[in-house]
Amino acid sequence: MRKIILLIVNSLDKLPGKWYSKTRARPGFPDSFYINKGEKTMKRSEVNKALRELEAMCQKYRCYLPPFCHFTPEEWETKGHEYDEVRDCCLGWDITDYGQGNFDKIGFSLITIRNGSQTMREKYPKVYAEKLLFLKEGQYSPNHFHWYKTEDIINRGGGNVLIRVYNSHPDESIDYESDVTVHTDGRTYTVPAGTQIRLTPGESIYIQQYLYHDFEVEPGTGDVLLGEVSQCNDDAKDNRFNPPMGRFPAIEEDEAPYRLLCTEYPAARD
Repeated sequence: MRKIILLIVNSLDKLPGKWYSKTRARPGFPDSFYINKGEKTMKRSEVNKALRELEAMCQKYRCYLPPFCHFTPEEWETKGHEYDEVRDCCLGWDITDYGQGNFDKIGFSLITIRNGSQTMREKYPKVYAEKLLFLKEGQYSPNHFHWYKTEDIINRGGGNVLIRVYNSHPDESIDYESDVTVHTDGRTYTVPAGTQIRLTPGESIYIQQYLYHDFEVEPGTGDVLLGEVSQCNDDAKDNRFNPPMGRFPAIEEDEAPYRLLCTEYPAARD
């Protein structure tokens, strides 16, 4: 069922374009991944600022983006079924504040560059995905694991990132006691539960299924551009947060969008 969150703000009806008055939610994303009733939202101006900062970080470290990342909202209205893969596999711009309403402390911006589909495998047979993630100093990505995908998280440039790791129990609770086997750039070793693994630019860590992990920038080292290479990504069904929290924010439309998020594309033009 298509979920639409309507948000009322001052002078909203004066903004041009039909997507400016609502956040569009794509089919297949459960309610738990959204913030309901407008209780905690991100302003579109916050989203725009974050996406521009991510874009600048990609330029700084020469991570060139595919053409669909440069389409304006108006251009998306003209695109036909030739871009169904972008829509169906949720490629493009993304952001999360985990429903906490404090993006500068909890959350980050990202781009999905390529992805397959776990639900439409015949149409989209890719078995891999790639992302770029922008984590500003002071931001935090909360503890979670993935049931399905394994991933490598790579420091592509900037400061150092600290990734804390825990095993999980069979009931999916966090194992605060057992040692964790870590795989970083061809090296395998064991660390106590809750150890933060430091990744400097160029270094990476392998995250296996059911391995709890959170991450933040090492204080004093500066913003970080991360890469993620993984199996197919499905943010609607493959994130186990502990404690539970949302994934996609509701958005208060206080200005026109700079880029559409991957959950906001209009239907293909016939």
